[in-house]
Amino acid sequence: MRPTKLPQRAAKAGAWTTALWLATVAMRAQTHWAFTPVQRPTLPVVAGLTSHHPIDAFIAEKLAAKGLALAPKADRRTLIRRLYFVMLGMPPENAAVAAFVADRDPRAFEQLVDRVLADPRYGERWGRHWLDVVRFAETNGFETNRERPFAWQYRDWVITAFNDDLPYDQFVREQIVGDALGAETATEFLVGGAFDIVGSPDPALTAQQRADQLDDMTSTTSTTFLGLTLGCARCHSHKFDPIPQRDYYAMTALFAGVSHGERALPPTPAQRAAVLDIDARIAAIEPQLTRFRTVKSELLASHAHRTAVTYAHNEEVLQPVLARFVRFTIAQTTNAEPGIDELAIFANDRNVALATNGAKATVSSTLPGYAIHQCEHLNDGRTGNDHSWISNEDGKGVVQIEFAKPERIDRIVWARDQDGKVRDRLATDYWFDAALAPGEWQRIASSDDREPMREASVGPIYNLAAASPADAALANTLLLQLTELRKQRASTTSVVMVHAATFSQPGPTYLSNRGDPMQPREQVAPAMLSLFAPMTLAENAPEQDRRKALAAWITHKDHPLTARVLVNRLWQYQFGQGLVSTPNDFGKNGVPPSHPELLELLASEFTASGYHIKTLQRLILTSDTWQQSSAPHALALQVDMACRLLWRFPPRRLEAEAIRDSILCASGNLDRTMFGPSFFLHDVDRENVYHYHQKETFGPAESRRMIYAMKVRMEQDAVFGAFDCPDGSLAMPKRGMSTTPLQALNLFNSPFLVQQAGILSQRLQSDAGPELPDQLQNAWARIYQRAPAADELAAAQKFAQHYGMAALCRALLNANEFLFVP
Repeated sequence: MRPTKLPQRAAKAGAWTTALWLATVAMRAQTHWAFTPVQRPTLPVVAGLTSHHPIDAFIAEKLAAKGLALAPKADRRTLIRRLYFVMLGMPPENAAVAAFVADRDPRAFEQLVDRVLADPRYGERWGRHWLDVVRFAETNGFETNRERPFAWQYRDWVITAFNDDLPYDQFVREQIVGDALGAETATEFLVGGAFDIVGSPDPALTAQQRADQLDDMTSTTSTTFLGLTLGCARCHSHKFDPIPQRDYYAMTALFAGVSHGERALPPTPAQRAAVLDIDARIAAIEPQLTRFRTVKSELLASHAHRTAVTYAHNEEVLQPVLARFVRFTIAQTTNAEPGIDELAIFANDRNVALATNGAKATVSSTLPGYAIHQCEHLNDGRTGNDHSWISNEDGKGVVQIEFAKPERIDRIVWARDQDGKVRDRLATDYWFDAALAPGEWQRIASSDDREPMREASVGPIYNLAAASPADAALANTLLLQLTELRKQRASTTSVVMVHAATFSQPGPTYLSNRGDPMQPREQVAPAMLSLFAPMTLAENAPEQDRRKALAAWITHKDHPLTARVLVNRLWQYQFGQGLVSTPNDFGKNGVPPSHPELLELLASEFTASGYHIKTLQRLILTSDTWQQSSAPHALALQVDMACRLLWRFPPRRLEAEAIRDSILCASGNLDRTMFGPSFFLHDVDRENVYHYHQKETFGPAESRRMIYAMKVRMEQDAVFGAFDCPDGSLAMPKRGMSTTPLQALNLFNSPFLVQQAGILSQRLQSDAGPELPDQLQNAWARIYQRAPAADELAAAQKFAQHYGMAALCRALLNANEFLFVP
């Protein structure tokens, strides 16, 4: 729709109002601290301060002004437990505590910090923080709330990035324009929010849905990397910050070509090299077997033949063809009704057949009575027999995929069961047709050029009956080698799916009157915020160039917000509260920093380090400020009860994930397997609308760290959801810290806690022996990393004798000493 033209008088009045507003906000921008360049401050000199650490100087200066000082250092047991809880999200091993306490090296804590920063658990802990900020979840939300079966790939990318200490500027760039940097998985950041998959013929509703998607991308990018509430300018110019409404739509134009979807990752250079090597080895073997080969006479004559179909993977490589419809006709199978696990159709490595990409599947018939063999499983992105379609016609069936728009397709991948467990119902006589419009079918692939298929073999058929013993032995050796090479090739070329952004060249972007997409006004070119070194692109700028420019603008070393926002997040997670207590709002409506010069120091240090997060975290951890005691002080409590001046280390309760992980760790039941598909804390009814029911029993599959649990949007875990967990509906830059009766009830009476307490009780008996005092000593070592005091031991022994060791374990796991960062 073209924009309507404003009356001349209204246009003049609007221009005058806009000019006045711009003049006002420009004056504000000159005085607001966050919009000025980062300046490295001079270190203050504080009388009596013995520390030479720059952080301590700024903290001590503020404390001295209030008549306070830093607290003494915490004892070593407290320090190692604090370090593990904050940086790894779980308690240390008792042996590690004993070794650190006994280490007399003056650099013992610095060496411990280095070991912790190199621990793989670090990425899991800090990855969870980042996933909060970027509203990560593994379902779509809205009323259908269907799963995103490949969203975990982004979670694993984040964990790996933190463990590898990927420089933050590169971390940002890959999430915005990873498709240009070999990091396609990272672009899930752009489309990680809720997504309404229910379409509508109503143009107003469709336009509103698209406007909401763009708002999610634009707002999340601005809050995450810049700490700006850009979304406030969607309907009108920002009320507090110098962001005109036009800037908001200029920023949305940068994302106008980005859409939600799932797609296959292109092969990596290593995979390509491996395939070339395998193909060369296969090519060297196959001619040696030619004399033993039996093929269809017509194929032998034409020299055009492919290996036989297989149950786990079949691929049709096409001459690129523009199509809106693809039809798969099956005329014969190995037995019974044909079955298809997943039908993937690719256009430039993007699976355009996925339902999440807007494609629709229809079939000639469906075997009744089986929920796992329905039409919707043809293109739902889920593999395996439990997510397949089976026809209701013996030996035949027809499948059709309609794309959301015409696509130039070049490859089709299909299978009976990609998991390789089922060997039945395989199509052996088939063909594929494509059409741009209904009825205009053209043949694009078929089984006519394939070798005949037999149950016990994959590939050509060889006849060794007439061969000599020596030739037969040689042929069998070569066939074994060939079979193994083909398995390696199938494994190397297997399709890896991700939930990530998909891209297309966008049309023009218009400013929406009052945020209503059905009231477009003037066209807006893609551009960055005019407040900071503005950059405007051509109205028809290529899609990827828009995001490249945005990523370069955000990560420019002179950008006043990028480094400030990130170092404030790091400080927040290491101390419990940021120097700026509104981590997603550095604008005029946000809270000013408690220590502005310290924030400047950290930002300048971060930039100078090459944006290495671990380097900055090490700087914070080695300060006396972070290592001081958390003990309360009466005078300090009167002056600064909230501890904003950091006169002690602020104790705080662990987050939900750290509590659950620590319980599993204490019970000895924690599975430390990293990466891969998520486990479920819910049972799922997969209908048109997905329903999630909280589990009441837990087995080995539910014993991994909680970051690997399926994150369901708008649903919470039955036990730990009460501990202020985000539900993925919105970004969560800072979790709340509530105290409720439900939390106490869940931690004491839930099936999970009772089960883990029972497991811990049994483990104490097996590890420490039958004597109760030995078991109690072992319990304190496992849970608190110390020996029990005499009165604790006496009381615990009496309690355990009366109520049992499992009941005592429940009590020990509920103590503040276990649940709080010391």
